Amino acid sequence: METILIVDDEKNYLVVLEALLESEGYEIITAGDARAALATVREADLDLVVTDMKMPGMSGMELLEACKKLKPDLPVIMMTAYGTIEMAVEAMKKHAYDYIQKPFENEKLKLTIKKALENRRLVKQNRLLTEALSDRFRYGNLIGKSKPMLAVYDLIEKVSRSKASVLITGPSGTGKELIAKAIHYQGERKDQPFISINCGALTETLLESELFGHEKGAFTGAVAMKKGRFELADRGTLFLDEVGDMPASLQVKLLRVLQEMAFERVGGTRTVHVDVRVVSASNRNIKQDVRNGLFREDLYYRLNVIHIDVPSLRERPDDIPLLVRHFIEKFHGGEGDETIRLSPEAWKALYAYPWPGNVRELENAIERAVVLHSGDQITFDDLPEELRGAETHFDVERFIPPDIPLQKALEEIEERLVRRALIRNNYVQAHAARSLGITKSLIQHKMKKYNIKI
Repeated sequence: METILIVDDEKNYLVVLEALLESEGYEIITAGDARAALATVREADLDLVVTDMKMPGMSGMELLEACKKLKPDLPVIMMTAYGTIEMAVEAMKKHAYDYIQKPFENEKLKLTIKKALENRRLVKQNRLLTEALSDRFRYGNLIGKSKPMLAVYDLIEKVSRSKASVLITGPSGTGKELIAKAIHYQGERKDQPFISINCGALTETLLESELFGHEKGAFTGAVAMKKGRFELADRGTLFLDEVGDMPASLQVKLLRVLQEMAFERVGGTRTVHVDVRVVSASNRNIKQDVRNGLFREDLYYRLNVIHIDVPSLRERPDDIPLLVRHFIEKFHGGEGDETIRLSPEAWKALYAYPWPGNVRELENAIERAVVLHSGDQITFDDLPEELRGAETHFDVERFIPPDIPLQKALEEIEERLVRRALIRNNYVQAHAARSLGITKSLIQHKMKKYNIKI
């Protein structure tokens, strides 16, 4: 529901405009003078301002200039009486969206407002698209070519084409929000908002207000109307991170929104209707929480229409070289020599460590190593203490799938070792062969055997 602020010192105009525009489905806030209006612009989530030109005290022109300083993208329509058209033209030069002459025709006013709101939506969509294209971590940080990650990519591609709710589970640090963004930015809603909220980081009262918004005066400190995350995500995607930590009382309200796509703001009576795709995530075993009575079963099935389980880093060690190279480029790119390598002892430590913090922990470890290293090599001593203290033995169980014939297991390990060596050595075959203790011709033979292309 779009919110319009009407500003006029003539009460009759406020009453008429409020009734006219509410009948069109807009939410209307009124102000009898420009100073009160400016306070509302600062504090409330508005989509449009319609203001009279001439008012006692602060004029409509001054209000326009103040609005553009506070919120440059907020459209402002000026209302002007006959004889002040010159002032209206001046207002257009100061970036008013349009002007309407009093007394106005209802249909013309409604059409002007509709166009102004459509233009605002286009501006927001363009900004979101620009941010999506420039922010490489929308999708770029989902790195890996291991079988578990390929399965995740396949699910992302399929679910992004649907409107179904998605539940993403997996340990902390595995990139659940990145997967949610990938689903959004590959789908039909990619030009619309992606809004996220951590359900475990707020108190029950604050979480309710953040999700559903609140009306002015709903509680102490609610000095203006505020739209919640559901409303901000209208036509787009809402990502509910750590949804398993949501209090039971809010689970009931969330269920209703998912069923009806409608809710009331805290302290309000007006029903707000939205069109939102919900993607949620949790590092908890929500199914077990359902059995234990900690999470509503009906809500669980509403959220879990499609389930994506993200593998931990220790379940996909083949991706460590790709991730390491990506993080080195991220933290060292453009700062001199681009060919930072890891010593054999450093690689051995990375593979031996169990990575309880998953990809996020690996990223932090590489950032530290890039800062501390000297020369063109990251050594064992550049790694965090917990990695240097880990047992550096080869855990063969992490590489061999269960119930696999011997020859198949040997080939699988060989392929992984060849791929890993090539990645670690930037696909320089001679260096990769040397690290494996074989000849260049032999590694070329293995590459052909396993269809490994550079």
